[in-house]
Amino acid sequence: MSTILILSRRDLEPLVPFADYVDAVAAAFRLHAAGRSAAPPPLHIVADGGGFHVKGASLPIGAGYVAFKTNANFPENGRRAGLPTIQGAVLLMDARTGSPLALLDSIEITIKRTGAATALAARYLARPDSATATICGCGVQGRIQLPALLHVLPIRRVFAWDADARTAALYAKQMSDEHGIDVVPAGDLASATLESDVIVTCTSSTRPFLGASAVRPGTFIAAVGADNPEKSELEPALMARAIVVPDILDQAVHMGDLHHALAVGVLTKEDARAELGAVISGAAPGRARPDEITIFDSTGTGIQDVAAAAVAYERALTRQCGTRIELG
Repeated sequence: MSTILILSRRDLEPLVPFADYVDAVAAAFRLHAAGRSAAPPPLHIVADGGGFHVKGASLPIGAGYVAFKTNANFPENGRRAGLPTIQGAVLLMDARTGSPLALLDSIEITIKRTGAATALAARYLARPDSATATICGCGVQGRIQLPALLHVLPIRRVFAWDADARTAALYAKQMSDEHGIDVVPAGDLASATLESDVIVTCTSSTRPFLGASAVRPGTFIAAVGADNPEKSELEPALMARAIVVPDILDQAVHMGDLHHALAVGVLTKEDARAELGAVISGAAPGRARPDEITIFDSTGTGIQDVAAAAVAYERALTRQCGTRIELG
């Protein structure tokens, strides 16, 4: 008879320091670069008002883990039903025996593993002296993106931009108080981004809103929001002007901002400099010149989910938290 550990978001939030997620995700990308991961293409199901995606992967970490994450994304949930935009769960399994090990809330896992990837990309693709940032999208994901940047860069000033000005104002106040730096709402996006060394886009937009004329030389952009084929945040002309590093190239050609640039013919698949794992492992260069515009096309990968879920599961076993149930 098998048992499974249930880890709620309340269980997960205090369980793993962000730095440990960064280390776990870095190890996952290194394994992927070495050809030691399995990460099939995501499954995407369109629904009225939103959609579902399923991502799965395996990694030879610890005893070996496989994870499957199912996320629902319904942007109107907050206004319509008072529910989160993203909901879902991660099923973690033993890669040796096939036994289910844990079922984890996917919101916390997704937030932390996505922020961890941004931190890693910023470490290798941003200028080390980057001090000013713009966060586009002040929702749940925007709240991890700022600490992700602060984890690796000396950010001292931040512009907060959101389609809802009140959301941006609240974010600015809360992030200023929490991190002790100058965070201000941005009324005009281009004015903010033209003063920024780093830009993060983490919205649910299906139309590109950041163009080449709003980005100065030397900027690093983490394009986080376009995690399905319909979403788009960066204009293709900006992608064509930049050095593009996707998380997983074969996935990014079907979703994310590279996908849209390919569709209109301003880039080819071969124009991507390298995957993030190759940059982290030293097999490919990151930023080569101070004046380069570098873009991390963060489509969100199953290997990140495996790494984050595994570190949370192992920490939960050590601390004896969560709820165990019998499956059969």
